[in-house]
Amino acid sequence: MTAAEFSALMLVATATSFTPGPNTTLSTALAANRGLKASLHYVLAVPVGWGLLFTLCAFGVGNIVTQIPALAYAVKYFGIAYLIWLASKLWKSGQLSSANESQLDVTFFQGILLQFLNIKAWMLALTVASGWLAGQADFYARYFMILPLMLGFAFFSNLLYASVGSLLREWLKKGQRLLMFNRGMACILFLTSLWLISFPVQQGHS
Repeated sequence: MTAAEFSALMLVATATSFTPGPNTTLSTALAANRGLKASLHYVLAVPVGWGLLFTLCAFGVGNIVTQIPALAYAVKYFGIAYLIWLASKLWKSGQLSSANESQLDVTFFQGILLQFLNIKAWMLALTVASGWLAGQADFYARYFMILPLMLGFAFFSNLLYASVGSLLREWLKKGQRLLMFNRGMACILFLTSLWLISFPVQQGHS
């Protein structure tokens, strides 16, 4: 991989990982409501789920989904519906939860599944697979270099947002602050859902 290719990959990884989106919003909200430790399972689920998605796209399986319009749109709109459902749960929550309570929780498995319902995650996986892997003579060397790099970006970006959410817990205990915070996060998730509706479903490459 040339220096120019690597630099471009770093820019893509930074822009997509550290800007607000469904994963970072949920990481922030979960840590703010349940604490950093209780949100780590979701922070870990994001890179695991995206890594599995990227692997499928890298080896061509992801193209099967994008080549079947009905399946591609099902993935897109099931994911949007799930985000709206999570937004509705956040909107109604005004009390801090302890680590052993299920309120506002997203399990490790659900966190992995969400990556497969996240059209933004699909577009990133397909973009990296087609732009940096497809047709390359050093395919496997690139794959084993890109995968841990992207997993690191996914983990540390969500850990950063979760840490910010955790730091807000004491401040959120007063008055209606938590309710307002959760409703703000709910609005972000809802607006993200509307934005994802405009995302085109990328067609696979034969």
